[in-house]
Amino acid sequence: MINLPNEPDDWASTEPMPPNGRQAQSPQPQPQQSYQPYQPYQPQTMRTAPAQRVSPQVTPRLPGARITQPLPNDARTRPMAVISPATPAAPNVPYTPAAPNRYARPQRRRGWWRVVGMGLLIILVITLIAGGLLVKRYYDFGVAISPQAPFSSQTNYVSGSGRINIVLFGYGGAGHGGAYLTDSILILSLIPSDHATTLISVPRDLWVQVPPNSGQYHKLNVAFSDGFYNGYGKYPAGFQAAGAEGAEKVSEITGLTVNYWVSVDFKSFRDLVNDIGGIDINVPVGFSATYPRADDWQDAPGYMTITFKAGEQHMDGERAIEYARARYVYDVPSEGTDFARSRRQQLIVEAIMQRLHNPAAWPGLAQGTNDLQSGIHSNLSITDLTLFANKMDLAHAAHVGLTNDNVLVDSVSSDGQDILLPANGDWNAIKQYIASNLKQ
Repeated sequence: MINLPNEPDDWASTEPMPPNGRQAQSPQPQPQQSYQPYQPYQPQTMRTAPAQRVSPQVTPRLPGARITQPLPNDARTRPMAVISPATPAAPNVPYTPAAPNRYARPQRRRGWWRVVGMGLLIILVITLIAGGLLVKRYYDFGVAISPQAPFSSQTNYVSGSGRINIVLFGYGGAGHGGAYLTDSILILSLIPSDHATTLISVPRDLWVQVPPNSGQYHKLNVAFSDGFYNGYGKYPAGFQAAGAEGAEKVSEITGLTVNYWVSVDFKSFRDLVNDIGGIDINVPVGFSATYPRADDWQDAPGYMTITFKAGEQHMDGERAIEYARARYVYDVPSEGTDFARSRRQQLIVEAIMQRLHNPAAWPGLAQGTNDLQSGIHSNLSITDLTLFANKMDLAHAAHVGLTNDNVLVDSVSSDGQDILLPANGDWNAIKQYIASNLKQ
């Protein structure tokens, strides 16, 4: 308890003790003080900002006062601390939403992006699977048609500025009379650096030595067949020997370096045209001809009449074969010659290549490769063949044909066959004619 000055003390007196230690018998009267009623202490407070408060004023302890243990419910005690009254609640103000921040980044709809991401992942997986299947099919096809590894190259991947020559042999195939006699001989000459392309038709009736330098003479179309049955050079009997011997004879005649070859039978050719949806050919000259009812000249089952009108027309595989091979023409004799057939075959090759660049033909390529797999052979890898075909510019290609109108003459062999020979017996004239007409 804190005793204020002038207040009585119940157990301590302010008077001095007598000398003998006893209280005086007659204490002197004290002056009376006026009565002051008790008023509780009222601390002064003031409201300030939440971060600042003014401490209540506390009366300092007077000198001589004591601090004692307060009695219960002692009204004379002062509070040890003062708690400010609670801050009154803020007035009810209507809610106003904050203005949008135009610089803030919009919240992404994660659910939508999750769906899109899953869709893209599925598409990627399907693409990889489909791509893997295509690569596998490409590889298997390459293994079937050539002894070269499918992704290897014998032409340096058809690059550079040098000329690359490939000879294409077309033949009837097994089950036909003269199955491996080449009815079509076409050179595809290409300069990869500028896509300069030249198509050169070599007549099958040229009278040459077969095998080369053997002293035995046959028509040029026998060279492929001779290699197939008898072998050639380092190759045993089969397609590699047939292609090697045929390419060697073509090089001797034309003066071109023809190291590469491709062969295809007519059945596979017909099926390919059907698989890609047919081809479009602008027939320059209309004609009618007799044609065997079945593609088997050996059995000669009979003939039918076929007619082609001049102008643009769509052909399926069978019609394309008839157009390429027709030879017994009775209304336009010029179309029955070996030279006319060579020109028509060039048109068909161009039409096929143009069709293959059309996306509408792509769905049939899978079946087309199945049909070609057993009927096409080459000494080039599938990669080289693909790149070569892609590099050719057939729309602006030069066309060269060896005929009796330029460097050849008609003749008859000792055994009565209709044959072709170089004019004046000059084989160099053929080479010079071809070299002067190549597209550079």
